[in-house]
Formats: sequence, structure tokens, C-alpha cells
Amino acid sequence: MATLNTALNILTSALEADQAALNVTSNNVANASTAGYTQEVPNFEENSPVTLNGIGYGSGVTMTGGVSQRDLVLDQRIQQQTQLESSSAAQLTALNQLQSYFTPASSTSTTASAGNVGTDITNFFSSFSELEANPSDNSLRENVLSAATTLAGDVSNTAASINGQCSSINEQVLSVVGQVNSLTSTLAQLNEQIQSSSPTSDAGTLEDQRQQDLLQLSQLIGVNTTTTEGNGLTITTTGGAVLVAEGQSYALDTSVSNGLYQITASGANVTADLAQGGGSLGGLLTARDTDLPNVSSQLDQLAYTVSTVVNTQNNSGSDLNGNSGNEDIFSQPTQVAGAAANMSVTMTNPDSIEAAAPGAGPGDDTNAVALAAIGGQTIVNGQTPSNYYSNLVSALGSLVTETQNANTAQQASVTQLTNLNNSISGVNLNNEASQLTNFEQAYQAGSQAFNILNQIMTSTLNLGVSASVS
Repeated sequence: MATLNTALNILTSALEADQAALNVTSNNVANASTAGYTQEVPNFEENSPVTLNGIGYGSGVTMTGGVSQRDLVLDQRIQQQTQLESSSAAQLTALNQLQSYFTPASSTSTTASAGNVGTDITNFFSSFSELEANPSDNSLRENVLSAATTLAGDVSNTAASINGQCSSINEQVLSVVGQVNSLTSTLAQLNEQIQSSSPTSDAGTLEDQRQQDLLQLSQLIGVNTTTTEGNGLTITTTGGAVLVAEGQSYALDTSVSNGLYQITASGANVTADLAQGGGSLGGLLTARDTDLPNVSSQLDQLAYTVSTVVNTQNNSGSDLNGNSGNEDIFSQPTQVAGAAANMSVTMTNPDSIEAAAPGAGPGDDTNAVALAAIGGQTIVNGQTPSNYYSNLVSALGSLVTETQNANTAQQASVTQLTNLNNSISGVNLNNEASQLTNFEQAYQAGSQAFNILNQIMTSTLNLGVSASVS
């Protein structure tokens, strides 16, 4: 009788184990389309055998639960590549917008353009060449002021567009910091739940959620993760600032310096570290603090030099009334910084253009020739104004192309790693269908064996009497 009871107990545990395995597989199928869900595999363990008279007897099987199929190294690689891809994507978006300010508007373009400064420079100095033919002609003098106004307007509009974009990115930085703080708070809570419920084993859906939140965090900011005792996580920025320590989160703070948000962690300024760390925050900070200022400072240098040199040369001649040093053509900048945004034409009377040499008559073109020649002189960092501007635009285009190529490669890497991870952790419905069949057959076999043993048990209890126990 004891042997029959033992056999029944073994079959009972087998049926329970198969039923639990069926439940795990069914749950996989149900969550096949759930974002972030990790496939679970039933984990069967042999029950401790019973030893009688030196002989071991098996006591069946137990299904201890579903085990999520995770590759922690692969998860970390995906996080790292996501950080790089998100950073270059954010930077590329900013660079494409920046480049649009230097693209001439066309009749089919839907992007606002500040004009073609390169063409404006050529037209401005060409207007002096035209003035040489008849220095006293009022229409030619008006053409000079018109060309100067167009140049100054397009330069200042371009500078204003860059400044406006910088302000917009600055607000995006603040928004991303808020999202980072929200996610780190959630991750700390998940850490606490996981350490409480599954300190030594897989936490299932809680770990799925934590991994999803980590991936979202990687899209925003560069991070490093370290597994701690009790299945917790410590999360830091790539520069080492702590964001999450198991169940505690540490928020990033912001302060304003020179109109821009600076980011601090535990009182230390980490803005520069975050710019290098990755995530969309890294790309935004790189664009705000490096790319845009570089282009803006070059435009300032162009505006400062052209304004200063042209004003100086104009005031070395004499105007239509024989006056010398009477009036600047452009507003005279006091420093390089901000020269582009403040560039404007202050001369309103075309008679004030000093086309003649000092003391010469109104028909003299000596100074007009000198003013026209400035366009071919290497006055801006050893380059002509046109070449300097052309090189500025070319360098920006090269940076856009470089960033685009990097982003394309990083996207491909993320896709490849994600596909590989899906092959390990994702739900394959064909495999799950096969598993369902296997577990169903095992359950059916166990049920049949259970019925046979039950019949044997009944016959034994009845001892051949027809009034039976059933």
C-alpha cells in the first residue's frame, strides 16, 4: 500500500509540475507582443529521494517557477549602443537645423533661411566695383547701401536664428533632466521591490520593467550599472555621479549660468561629463555648448572684421561733399562676441560714402577701388571674407555628414543587438506551440498513469468484493 501511495504522490507532483509548466508557456504566448517581456522557461527540479535500506527511491518532480531568459552582458551592450545612438541622433537633429540657416532659400523650400551670406558678401564688394565707374552716381551709391543692408540683415538674422535655437535646446535640456529624475525614482522603487521579493532569484515582470526603464534612461543619458547584493542595481552617470543606489534615487539639479542651464549632481557641476556621456542629453549639450557656439563665434569674427575694416577704409577717403572720416557704413562693433547679431547699417545718406581720395573731387574713385579690393584681401583669419564664410559652411557640412554616418552605424548596431537579444529573450510562438504540445502530452500521460494506479488502489481496497470502494 505504501508503494502505491508513493507512486500516487509522485504522479500528483508530476501533474502539478506539468500544469504549472503549461501556465508558464501560456503566459509566454499571451505576452508575445508585450514590450519588454522576457520569455520564461519552466524550471523543473527533482524532489529529494528517499533512502530505504541503502536504496534511493525517487520522489518525483517540482516545477519551481519560470526562469526569465536574460543575457545580462547583451542587455548592457544594448544600453551602451542606445546611449551612443540617442546622443548622435539628438546632435544630428540640432546640426541639421543649424545647417538650414546657411542654406539659400528656394521657391520650393519649406525651411526658413536667413539668406545666402556668401552671395551677400560678393554682391557687397561688387557694388564698390560698380561705383568705380561713376563715383558721383546716386543710384550706384544707393546700391552700395542696399547691398550692405542685405549683408548685415542676413548675418544678424542668421545669428538670431542660432541664438533662438540655443534657447530652444536649453529648454529641451531642462525637460530631459526632469525625465531622467522621474525614471531614476521609479528605478529605485523597482530595486526595492526586487530586493524584497526576489533577492536571490529572477524577479520576472519586475525585472522586465526595470530593464525597460533602464533602456529608456539610456536613451536620455549615459549611465553605468552595477549589480549589487540582493539583486539590486547601482546606477551612475558615465562620469561616476550616483543616480540610483539600490532603493535610493539621487536627482539631478539645474542652475542658470549665462542664461544656460547647468546640471549638478550632489552639488557638483556635471554638465561637461554629461555632454560626453551619451543619451539625448549628451547630444543636446554637445550641440548647445560646442557646435552652435563654434559656428556663432566664426560668424561673429566675420561680421566684426568686415565691419571694422570697411568702416576704417571708408573713413580714409572723402564723400560726395568732400568730407573725410564723416560716417561709418556699418555699426562699429566694440568686441568680436555678439558682432554678428548686432551687425547693421548705420549710414543712411548715400552721399556719405567716401569713394574719393581725401581732397579729391567727387568724380575720383580711388577709395572706391580700395573698398572693392577688401573683398579679395585675406583679412579674416588669413582668408578672404568669401573664403572664410565658404569654409565655415563646408566645415559645418562635414560635421553633419560625420554625425549622420556615425548615427547610421549606431542604429544598425542597436538593431543587430536587439535582434540577437530577441532571439534569446523574445517569445517564439512556434517554440511555445511545441512546448505546449510536450507539456500537454506529459500531463495526459501522468493522468493515465494516475487512473491506472487509482484502479489498482480501488481493487486492493475491495479485496475482490463486488460492493466496491470507487
